[in-house]
Amino acid sequence: MSLATTPRARYVTLSDAADYLSVTERTIRNFIARGELTGYRVGTRAIRVDLRELEAMLTPIPTVGGGRR
Repeated sequence: MSLATTPRARYVTLSDAADYLSVTERTIRNFIARGELTGYRVGTRAIRVDLRELEAMLTPIPTVGGGRR
């Protein structure tokens, strides 16, 4: 598989990740600590997360009748 066909990861700050999911930065840090989300260190202090991994955490809520009429 070439790099041209591989989808690129988009890494965002913890603050941006929290804004994206409408949660607190502490929640993002907890996801990382529990192993539910991978954190990537950049340098000695900065931490980033993969936006695609955040999107993969989202799951639809089942509804009665599947939401169809």
